[in-house]
Formats: sequence, C-alpha cells, structure tokens
Amino acid sequence: MFTGLIAELGTVRHLVRQGPSYHLTVAAKKIAPLQLGDSVAVNGVCLTVVALGDGAFTADVMPESARLTNIGLLAPGDKVNLERPLRLSDRLDGHLVSGHVEGTGRIVQVSPDGVAKIFTVSSAPELLRYIIPKGSVALDGISLTVTEVSPTSFNVGVIPHTAAETTLGFKGNGAVVNIETDLIGKYVEHFLLQPLGERPPVFKKRAGLGMEELAVNGFL
Repeated sequence: MFTGLIAELGTVRHLVRQGPSYHLTVAAKKIAPLQLGDSVAVNGVCLTVVALGDGAFTADVMPESARLTNIGLLAPGDKVNLERPLRLSDRLDGHLVSGHVEGTGRIVQVSPDGVAKIFTVSSAPELLRYIIPKGSVALDGISLTVTEVSPTSFNVGVIPHTAAETTLGFKGNGAVVNIETDLIGKYVEHFLLQPLGERPPVFKKRAGLGMEELAVNGFL
C-alpha cells in the first residue's frame, strides 16, 4: 500500500523487452536501502525488486502491467516517480494507493491557475466513472485532488512543489500518464452491484427494519 507522495525521481537505466514482459532497471538514491523482494511503486505501478547493484534496482514487469501502464514507453534516461510502501506507523498524508494501475490517460491541456497549474487528462469511460470532483486520483503514482470532471476528461491541480518533485514538472500536452482511481469507491461499487444471493449472509436484506434486522446484521 502506498500514499501517492513521491519520495524520489529515479532514472531509467535499462528497459529490456522480453516478449510481452519487460525487465526494468532504475537508478535510485533516496529510497535506498532496498532488499530483494521489496515493493516499489514506479510511476504508480507496484513492482517487486528482483536484483540490486550499482545504485540501482531491477524489477520484472508482467504482461498485465505492461498492457495497462506507460512503462513500455520509457527509455534510458527517463525520470520516473518512486515511492516505498506505507508502514502502519506512517502518516497518511496522501490517500490510499494500491499501486494497481487500471489504465492510462493523456494530458490534453495544462493551464495556469494562480500559483498552481491545472492539468486536463482525457481517459476512458470505465475509469472516469470512478473519478468525482474533490475526490482523489493517482497520476503516475502522484496523489492528486480532482477539481472538475467532464464526460471525456478530468482536471487536477498541481502546486509548484509537486511539479518540482515529480514527473508532472516536465510532462505536457500529449504525455501518457498512469491512472489509479479511488480504492474505496471500487470496493463499494463491487459489493452494491453483486447479485443479492451471492452476498455474504450479513449483507442479505430481510423484510422490514427492526431490532431483529439490526441484530442479524451486527448492529446490536
């Protein structure tokens, strides 16, 4: 689990394609020390460290991750957002981010708004359904607040500090970004849309609402 607060801009050293998969090596300093098996979010994609050496770590990118993210577009020298997993004792300064990217969007406009910049990102309807005004979204692993939503896109505000410390500082129109929508919203929708007979007994609806109903559902 991550928070969407980027710890470091790493540098891609190698991206080797192996059929539908990739072997990604990233140079990093601030998030060290790492160990084999550790998780690292790279542009918001949760990857597992499989090799270490010379100030860099290597991770395998499986076909599902390659298909749904922008990792395949990376090249040696490119900067990527890096974050270590959240510890239970840490503050949750961003929002709950799983590192499971659902798809990509494309930056279609960047406009000034006082000290901030407004990024307009186009995306597919199946992602936009989970994006709501003043809700949270992770772009390339960055925790951001949604300011506006349209049928084909959404806006986020980016302050100067975020631009300086993440890839959004140099990404503009046409850039592809990874999107992870709000974790809680997806779970709520899943349970609400499940057929009634497939829900656990505690969620099954009973006729009327009284003391018995409250007791059956664990409220008494």
